[in-house]
Amino acid sequence: MAMKALFLNCTLKKSPQVSNTRALIDRAGIIFKELGVESEVIRLVDYNIAFGVSSDEGNGDEWPFILEKIKACEILIIASPIWFGVRSSVAQLVLERLDGTYMDGNPVTGQYPLYGKVAGVIVTGNEDGAHNVAATTLFNLTHLGCTVPPNVDCYWVGDAGPGPSYIEAGGEKHLYTNRTVRYMAHNLVYFAKLLKENPIPTNLKKLDEEAKRVSD
Repeated sequence: MAMKALFLNCTLKKSPQVSNTRALIDRAGIIFKELGVESEVIRLVDYNIAFGVSSDEGNGDEWPFILEKIKACEILIIASPIWFGVRSSVAQLVLERLDGTYMDGNPVTGQYPLYGKVAGVIVTGNEDGAHNVAATTLFNLTHLGCTVPPNVDCYWVGDAGPGPSYIEAGGEKHLYTNRTVRYMAHNLVYFAKLLKENPIPTNLKKLDEEAKRVSD
């Protein structure tokens, strides 16, 4: 069975508006295809996703549908534009909703659903903030159970202030971005295969019990 990469496009633009973030996602998707990895892109603003920190907020919340796709993939990539120097409100919403997976641990090991998955980040914007978005998001994903290989942040940032974004500025020819998107794809695929063949054995439930004995 082929491995699957899932891109969560955290643009603020609903379909069919053009998304610069999607354009960079598509560059990564081409490389994944070359490596034999299937890709899927979800534009989150096209769904009714409730605010909250559980896996299902009810009342028409469509997050459970997306969460099942996250659980089924081997490679998870959060793709976000920069707004006021930080990740988009949609990306923040994703991480807040993923907080609910802490309660969905494996009944035997206690591992969270994102254990065994690798994570990366794609960032686009017209101002500084790419490192902030990547650092914060990747750190959050490690806490949720993801493995973060080296060089899995890819970004394009234009001049400060209003101006051409990735598509209009010809970002597809930017050497640094094209180099880092290749680093990201290759490292994510390598580590995804590594984890598939060598699952993380850590028994969180057992370690919790040991910690409790020491604390009592």
